[in-house]
Amino acid sequence: MKQLHELVNTIGQDLKHRYGEKVHKLTLHGGFSCPNRDGTIGRGGCTFCNVSSFVDETAKVVSIKDQLKDRAVEVTRAKKYLAYFQAYTNTYAEVQVLDKMYKDALQSADIVGLCVGTRPDCVPDEVLELLSRYRKQGYEVWLELGLQTANDRTLHKINRGHNFQSYVDITRKARELGLKVCTHLIVGLPGEGKEDNLTTMAQVLDVGTDGIKLHSLHIVKGSVMAKSWEAGRLEAPSLEFYVDTASELIRMTPPEVVYHRVSSAARRPTLLSPLWCENRWLAMTEIEKALNRDGAQGSLIDRPFFRSPQ
Repeated sequence: MKQLHELVNTIGQDLKHRYGEKVHKLTLHGGFSCPNRDGTIGRGGCTFCNVSSFVDETAKVVSIKDQLKDRAVEVTRAKKYLAYFQAYTNTYAEVQVLDKMYKDALQSADIVGLCVGTRPDCVPDEVLELLSRYRKQGYEVWLELGLQTANDRTLHKINRGHNFQSYVDITRKARELGLKVCTHLIVGLPGEGKEDNLTTMAQVLDVGTDGIKLHSLHIVKGSVMAKSWEAGRLEAPSLEFYVDTASELIRMTPPEVVYHRVSSAARRPTLLSPLWCENRWLAMTEIEKALNRDGAQGSLIDRPFFRSPQ
């Protein structure tokens, strides 16, 4: 039986092939906020969001240089790293502030590039130009866009504060500048089934992307969704549903697209459901089995999936 990295074009093997050695992401917290939480776009954030379930809030008070030093000690299997600005909206500041923070991360000789997580509606042209300058200096630059779904009705329902067209516009601009785009998608959003996820993927591939990051929906304490879950009005996706959907999404993805993640994890006590997400390897192992059985990444690219209008 083939291993997952032989069935999926993972970011780990992609980086190793291009750099000749292992390259790991070092997760950083820049202390950013989000326009969907501070009132600029909305308040309360997305209905699934409680960022404390995914990031240590105390990292806000630690400098980028010290965070990198601490994280490099923790991640000992590599000698080269990507500085990954993950929590909240990491382009949500004046460009001068961003420039200093990104440069602080890039000063280390072990850092070969940046991964910048953000929203599709929060990347002005000046930020794209800034990231493009780093790319021209030889750094690896990934713009990680939290799309979650291409369905505008679902985006409104989960209070994202943007539509699919926002994603289309920024993705095309970024890729025209030579920046790599990684698209974040959530499987199991309220009201969405497998076909909705397949349609989203088809639309994303139609626009063009360089990377994909798949997540299962998590119900976490402090989120709006948690109230619906506690009242019995919302169910988190089962492991079986996630594996079936994620494996088909992978099989319809062209081989050149890089998967940054095929499953996600969260921790109790913040995590309420699904509890299978506590074991980060569980879904990955089952996806590996499904791909061995049904076909690897790209094996469904000839299927006539829905295409978005041009």
